[in-house]
Amino acid sequence: MKIEQIYTGCIAQAAYYLESNGEAAIFDPLREVQPYLDKAQKDNAKIKYIFETHFHADFVSGHIDLAQKSGGKIVYGPTAAPEFEAIIATDNQEFKVGDYTVKAIHTPGHTLESTCYLLTDANGKQHGIITGDTLFIGDVGRPDLAQALTEELTQEKLASYLFDSLRNKIMPLADDLIVYPSHGAGSACGKNMSKETTDTLGNQKKTNYALRADMTKEEFTKELLDGLGAPPAYFPQNVMLNIKGYESLDTVIKNSKIALSAAEFEAVANQGDVVVLDVRHENDFVKAHIPNSIFIGIQGNFAPWVGSLLRDVNQKLLLVIPEGREEETITRLSRVGFDHVLGYLNGGIDAWTTAGFETDAIASISPETFANQLKADSIVVDARKPGEFEAEHVENAINLPLDNVNENFQSVPKDRDFFLHCAGGYRSVIMASILKSRGIHNMINVEKGMNGIKQTSVNCTQFVCPSTQK
Repeated sequence: MKIEQIYTGCIAQAAYYLESNGEAAIFDPLREVQPYLDKAQKDNAKIKYIFETHFHADFVSGHIDLAQKSGGKIVYGPTAAPEFEAIIATDNQEFKVGDYTVKAIHTPGHTLESTCYLLTDANGKQHGIITGDTLFIGDVGRPDLAQALTEELTQEKLASYLFDSLRNKIMPLADDLIVYPSHGAGSACGKNMSKETTDTLGNQKKTNYALRADMTKEEFTKELLDGLGAPPAYFPQNVMLNIKGYESLDTVIKNSKIALSAAEFEAVANQGDVVVLDVRHENDFVKAHIPNSIFIGIQGNFAPWVGSLLRDVNQKLLLVIPEGREEETITRLSRVGFDHVLGYLNGGIDAWTTAGFETDAIASISPETFANQLKADSIVVDARKPGEFEAEHVENAINLPLDNVNENFQSVPKDRDFFLHCAGGYRSVIMASILKSRGIHNMINVEKGMNGIKQTSVNCTQFVCPSTQK
């Protein structure tokens, strides 16, 4: 028997592979399913079940493709109503996977159908619990996603359900039970997740703010909703794809992996309603890029930023990609439902310039040059999140988080140049590309961001974040 966590860092998501006595189960699979099939084949095991903890909002699950390719049965918890064949488990229903027993425990709150899966070995020992987005390490799932689909489900009502689920279904379980959540730090499905991706339930009872034994429902709701930002716009669209179904990833890759010459690329780009997405490294993008293209580098948290900033999963895309990473890019876009890639620039930016087409650039300077050019009346725009800004920032800087650039782009100064930075140089180039696509060109990007600035003589102001004060 084995239980294996399969963690994908770029979207902070954990799937799980359970194998026992020639049978296997997959929990919350990613869109690309071949790795799960390979694992089962290596173990000479047949995938019997594909368990889903809920209808995911932050990624498109691979349940449909995996069921078709493996013959495994899709399982959801109570109240789920998918538009494809699936087993809808009852509360406490048990499933056998080899010598292991998987019990479905209905835990509404994050969503109405949210369900955890309790794992019991051949000796009757409860080993672990796969908690989905109900319980994370250091946090619990946000209760405001289902309301985007059903208006009467307020976040307060869902928080109340989650409180009851945690107290009545999860906390009574044994302290030595291993908690296997669906996400870690960096996911937008919670606000305070740990970098650790597993823990014992007993330790979570001691350290997780949401599991305090003396907590009232009102206190739980208040603390859970405090500081909870708006969910990314693509979340409801991913939920609907997971409910209704989607095109096979094999078909998406076949339709998207189309090499276009510079002339063909330019012709498609001019058809309208097409975004040119450049996924190279930020250092390459600032030097030369196709005018009005958007930069979101594949080396960072690529897919979540695409979803958060481009928003519409039906957006048509043309790609500028580092050579050899075409299928990877298309696959990672598909993880968040962006399946409408029209092709990629064959030969990259070099082919574009060789064909005689125009390129653009972003003024970019080192932290040392920034320190030398910074004056008392200089305007500095900080693209980091509010919590990062509150902890430390350049004196007199303006905080305009990248997350909200589509709403707040009018707030940047337009009558004079301004410096733009983030933490390490990735997000500021994303913001610069979006601003340039909206006709704002007077920014100067600071390379290496706050990490580099702190190594210079620039004065920075330190704060204690109010939310952490006791």
